[in-house]
Amino acid sequence: MKKIAISLLFLTLVSVLASTAQAEVKGAGATFPSAVYETWIRAYEKEFGVKVSYQPTGSGDGLKRIIARQVQFGGSDIAMSEADLIKHKLVQIPMLVGGVVPVVNLAGVRSNELRLTGDVLADIMLGNISKWNDPKIAALNPRMPLPAKAIVRVVRADRSGTSEGFTRYLALVSTAFQQRIGASAQPKWINDATLVAAPGNDGVVKALLGTPGAISYVSYDRVLNAGLSGVRLQSGDTSSFVAASEETFRQAVRSSKMQSDGVETASLINLPHANAWPITLTTYVLMDASPRKNTDVNDALQFLYWTQLLGDKLVRNTGFAPLPLRVQATFAGRFSKITPQDRSIVKLF
Repeated sequence: MKKIAISLLFLTLVSVLASTAQAEVKGAGATFPSAVYETWIRAYEKEFGVKVSYQPTGSGDGLKRIIARQVQFGGSDIAMSEADLIKHKLVQIPMLVGGVVPVVNLAGVRSNELRLTGDVLADIMLGNISKWNDPKIAALNPRMPLPAKAIVRVVRADRSGTSEGFTRYLALVSTAFQQRIGASAQPKWINDATLVAAPGNDGVVKALLGTPGAISYVSYDRVLNAGLSGVRLQSGDTSSFVAASEETFRQAVRSSKMQSDGVETASLINLPHANAWPITLTTYVLMDASPRKNTDVNDALQFLYWTQLLGDKLVRNTGFAPLPLRVQATFAGRFSKITPQDRSIVKLF
């Protein structure tokens, strides 16, 4: 019954806001969820005839553009602190949940065959493990014929929420990684001949596919769409090795304070459950909390509300998972914080 009530509320709001549609809605930022955003945009434009665009330029650029008010919404995989939201007069809205997946380009190794622990993966990304037949990798994969081939690390060249989530995980499971690199949206990787940098999730995919012996990290939807060989990771402090999937992302949510307490920014990293993907992330959009006039925000509000009403069914089989109902129910409170300076916005509540 709660789901029906919330759906009816969303339908009413979308209907009201649709009547105020004025111009193109512009967004930019995180590449992590960009394929889902494009799916939403195509369906939304077909239904309402409102033009929406989203440029997947990276979380860092998305934050810069919304702070400069160059777009109506900025996408980011890095939750902004409450203090920074107040400082920049922004409202932060969680959109969906996905996973960052280590991927390899090794002849004969299919997806979810190679097993790694967090500390071994950290040593690979530090450059401490430089060959695929290293004893530490071989011990985790005793029946796999691993080549005596150099490991090439393919990383993001731009400031990225995907990199931030990936390095946050590595810093959590490896003291050495925390001390030498740490969690960062633009890590200072140990640079040598085995390091290749590429822009965006899609740029990383291209570089990985063109580099035999490479390892990298991308969003799970790219794993599916490009047919990449994802790695199976040890889950939390359990003895289980888990593969990335929409179900293991949901399990991470179910094991977190996002599900139990409705905390939108709760960490989904390395939770102690045998079936939770250890590098699960929430992705967000940010909007101006005090726009000059109602037409600056109404079209964007309509689109974002619609994604939570009907966007859920379009998320299925995309490599992402929708937010739990408890978090979706907070949307009303988030949007009510947006108050145009001219006070002429359609009041939602």
